Amino acid sequence: MRLLLALMLTFTALLGGMSAVWAADVVGVRSYRAPDYTRLVFDLAAPLQFELQQEAQQIVLLLKGASYDGNFSSLELAKTPIMAITSTVTAAGDLQVTLTLRQQVDPKSFALSKNAQYGDRLVIDLYDEAQVAKKTTTKPKATTADSDPIGVLAASLDDSGERDIVVAVSAGHGGDDPGAIGHKRLQEKNVTLALARATVKLLNAKPGFKAVLLRDGDYYVGLREQVALARKHNADLFIAIHADAAENKDASGATVYALSQSGATSEQARMLADKENKADLIGGVGNVSLDDKDEVLASVLLDLSMTGSVATSLEIGNQLVGSLAQVTKLHRRNVEQAAFVVLKSADMPSLLIESGYITNPKDADNLNSPKWQQQFAGAMAEGITEWFSRRPPRGTLLAAQQKGSDGSNKAAPTAAAAASTAAPDNTESKAATRTSTTGTITSSTSKNVATSRQQKTARYTVQRGDSLSELAVRFNSSMADLKAINKLKKDSVQVGQVLKVPAPAEPDFKEHKIKEGETLSEIASSYEVSLAELRESNQLKGDNIRPGQILKIPTS
Repeated sequence: MRLLLALMLTFTALLGGMSAVWAADVVGVRSYRAPDYTRLVFDLAAPLQFELQQEAQQIVLLLKGASYDGNFSSLELAKTPIMAITSTVTAAGDLQVTLTLRQQVDPKSFALSKNAQYGDRLVIDLYDEAQVAKKTTTKPKATTADSDPIGVLAASLDDSGERDIVVAVSAGHGGDDPGAIGHKRLQEKNVTLALARATVKLLNAKPGFKAVLLRDGDYYVGLREQVALARKHNADLFIAIHADAAENKDASGATVYALSQSGATSEQARMLADKENKADLIGGVGNVSLDDKDEVLASVLLDLSMTGSVATSLEIGNQLVGSLAQVTKLHRRNVEQAAFVVLKSADMPSLLIESGYITNPKDADNLNSPKWQQQFAGAMAEGITEWFSRRPPRGTLLAAQQKGSDGSNKAAPTAAAAASTAAPDNTESKAATRTSTTGTITSSTSKNVATSRQQKTARYTVQRGDSLSELAVRFNSSMADLKAINKLKKDSVQVGQVLKVPAPAEPDFKEHKIKEGETLSEIASSYEVSLAELRESNQLKGDNIRPGQILKIPTS
């Protein structure tokens, strides 16, 4: 009997303890400070109803049927509009959180459903009064993309003035969104901020360039807000810096990505875009999908401009690939493409740079090394300035410096142009012809007598539907270099025209022995290659594989 009574008392005590846990709907509170607002994040055990009321010097948050066993003493409030935070439980059993303010703010609140990284959350954003007043009293200029996207394009054609070339650099993730967690718990948001700061500093040291940092602290900037900030600064180029992650710890190296208006260029690119496009769900962006409706409409109306922007992005991306190859390993030796939300801008070239694999021990050590960060940023800055030095936008200091008194452009020739004009076409070659589904390519290896440099070249016959920009992407070149090699004066090509193009590089492979239970799609995902690449590399007609079979895995 005594044993039964003891068990009942123990069970009752456990139930009481469990009830206390279940009642503690708020399990934690965090704060972040951004340049123009302060964010409070309430981590919740489950979704709940809430009310937000604003008084003269206070904001009162009422959480229905909730309780909180912690306190707010650990929150950094010194540089925020919040003087103090207190809480109490009302007679109705609701948790009342009171924010005592130093100054007036504009509060916004929204709930976020749980995801793979966080549980349910309640987010309170307190926008500074100065920023609110600025937004309500300042009229947008007629040339901003938000008010007149056509005006921006017209203004970009202005040939007068000597302005700086503006590069907007975004450090991926931040605040509630740490990004990928890598080797030794290294966080992507810290790595990207260090790389972005170093890149901006080096660009600002170059005459004729002005770089702006879109995130300069541990806070989150929404994907569309990043684009809006770049436009606000009238950026000529938008760069988003990230650090990749993979289940396969052997995956390593940097990759340059541009926007794709159709399908992704690889399974890796598609999966990465899907992941990055969900960042707002983790970083915390409320019901803002309609806020950029004018921007989306403008993108549709400016479809031709988008096409040109993507083509330019690919050219700059190719320049960066070559520059980064001098200081780090490349995971992909060409510019990959996928439908990244953050790259969808009709009026400026945009690129996303995966600086390395934070899940690879060697890459992670590099990413966390100030010396390596400086080398990577130096390569970024050199690649950007090199491209713009050859193709300076109208109205910039660089364009003015390259323009002679007679109005002729004195821009330095591209490397391809220099190679094509350095000496007569005196070559020794061995040629082989192969047929592809998009045309006939004749490959040759030639030696330029004047430079004594071995160069692999090829000849391509233009097919119906080809364009010069598409061919530049296909052959890992740039429009400027293709024009220079082929002495073209225009960007157009004709069906049947024979062009000189870089010869396709022979792919490198590693071997994988298939284990019991593995599928081809799992192997493709593990090595971050597409199923099509695996099938082609191994001459597979389908996806059927067997244990013990050796697969060739393309590594370039």
